[in-house]
Amino acid sequence: MSFLRWMPPLLALLSIGVTGCPGNSGSSEPKPAPPQEVSVSLPGVDTSSLTPRERREWAAQVSELLSPCPDTPVNIAQCVKEQRACKACLPAAQLLLKQVKDGRSKKEREDAFHMRFDANKVKTLATDGSPEMGPPDAPVTIVEWADFECPFCRLMSPLLEGLVSRFDGQVRLVFKFYPLQAHVHGEPAARAAIAAMNQGKFWEMHHLLFENQDKLEQADIERYAQRLKLDMVKFRADLVSTETKARIEKDKKQAEEVGLEGTPLIYINGREVDLQLLTNPGQDLEDWVKLDLELLGKTPRPAPPKPAGALPETAGASGAAPSGSTTPAASATPAAGATPAAGGSAPAGSAARPAASAGPAQPAQPRKP
Repeated sequence: MSFLRWMPPLLALLSIGVTGCPGNSGSSEPKPAPPQEVSVSLPGVDTSSLTPRERREWAAQVSELLSPCPDTPVNIAQCVKEQRACKACLPAAQLLLKQVKDGRSKKEREDAFHMRFDANKVKTLATDGSPEMGPPDAPVTIVEWADFECPFCRLMSPLLEGLVSRFDGQVRLVFKFYPLQAHVHGEPAARAAIAAMNQGKFWEMHHLLFENQDKLEQADIERYAQRLKLDMVKFRADLVSTETKARIEKDKKQAEEVGLEGTPLIYINGREVDLQLLTNPGQDLEDWVKLDLELLGKTPRPAPPKPAGALPETAGASGAAPSGSTTPAASATPAAGATPAAGGSAPAGSAARPAASAGPAQPAQPRKP
């Protein structure tokens, strides 16, 4: 009886070709060969710190992606090996290496490569009439759209000004206004900065607004104007003038045309800088400017010597973050109501809270244009 009881399920198994429990070995089919490692060795690129997996990922990518120069239609690895004329090939291979070390995904690495080197990513930005710092004919121009109530903008400001000081005479910083809808003090602060600009005190007001980001009521703004010894009658008139409103709207329209999703929005020589693809924004931005200068055939200004006994810089660049702020670092755009990590963009139309303090430091002083 027991045999008869097991007959139906046994017949069912036989009918679908199951003849026993699978084992760990004995399969008649050959096992697929392990993927062959792509071995790439390039002069000027040290891969010794990579794991075997990371080395495979890097080698595959420099063998797949074409060189940044349209007139050099070979992959990055071949371009470097054959010492082709494209000066951006070696920096591209080094960038991909850094992205692999930082644990970035394949897509993130490709995005970082295209952001930095794709010729189709360069945009022409009108800067006439905007407040600027540094020589107007500087080989590197940084354009920033910012909101004075945005905590990320406050964190980024000293880094950008630090680049103007670090590369004295070689970098120009252009400021554009984009007060976010969710920041109720953003537009009044922008108006105050324009009114101060009309009296030659834009950067001084710019610093006061960021340094006192939690005190941007009308009485506070008037107090800052008085501290700067502005003509208060003219200042109050410019605060509400149609010309001031038109300037803000012009900057906002241009930002929306290039696809602004949050502040700060930064362009260097026409290339958008995706802050989420930067690991150490201070150092990464300094390296970006240095490479731009070298690709233009310019010699970057040497870094100033550090004073004896100086502590290591936390910002990664010569500009220090203002008191009560942290160095921006790559992070995702925060969800509504979330506390943002330092360095991400505040999405347009939303508010965000600043990150925790990293200790006091002094903001970089502007260089007069």
